[in-house]
Amino acid sequence: MLVSPARRTLLRRSSAVLGAAAALVTAAALPASAHVSVTPDTAAQGSTQELTFKVPNEESNATTTEIQLQIPTDHPIAQVLPRAVSGWTVTVKTVTLAKPLVTDDGTFTTAVSEIDWTGGSIPAGQYQDFQISVDPLPTDADQLVFKAVQTYSNGDVVRWIDVPVAGQAEPDHPAPVLTLTKATGSDSGSGTSSQGNGASNNSGSNGSASNGAAAASADPSSASASSNGDATAALWLGGLGLAAGLAALVLVLLNRRRSN
Repeated sequence: MLVSPARRTLLRRSSAVLGAAAALVTAAALPASAHVSVTPDTAAQGSTQELTFKVPNEESNATTTEIQLQIPTDHPIAQVLPRAVSGWTVTVKTVTLAKPLVTDDGTFTTAVSEIDWTGGSIPAGQYQDFQISVDPLPTDADQLVFKAVQTYSNGDVVRWIDVPVAGQAEPDHPAPVLTLTKATGSDSGSGTSSQGNGASNNSGSNGSASNGAAAASADPSSASASSNGDATAALWLGGLGLAAGLAALVLVLLNRRRSN
């Protein structure tokens, strides 16, 4: 069947429109550029908190294979317990304090300085949550900077260590920052779940960190994967609807061309 020049032009334009729509659908399915972040980003001084560090994979051709999280020791935390993550091995490093840390749970001569997660994989376009319990947060600081180092399967290393400065543009690789506020009466009983671990840690925090990692069995990755999959499915369905609408418009234009 012969196709008129006008019809060929219309078909070429229709193909271009459909190609652009497909590109938009693909772009919408990919995650936006993000940084390693901490949730919550604000907490009361002296309180117990569970901190969640969201680590996105920002490379398209490599997986994240290692995360090193530095725990600030200039304002040490008596008890830092990492939560187990399925498929990852956790290693806790400690330092000896120049001045023992005295808390309601006893005196601590060591503090956690770094937590490493290795052996797992964060695929391209996805993220993983890593959680730690801290008890208690310092009372002599207004913020804590948790520097992180992210290693990829292709050898790339991204250091999230730049400290944001108020009034200046955000650095390319900002470190997660937890802002500390003055404690109020409502904050005094926060996070009592980890108090029971403190009594057995009077000689230091290395044992408590290792035991906490072994005892924790809940896996936050399943919830992350589920929410990520739901969002991706919704984006694809919306994109398919857009493509179907464009295809219908092309058919209408072709029918009108034939009628003319």
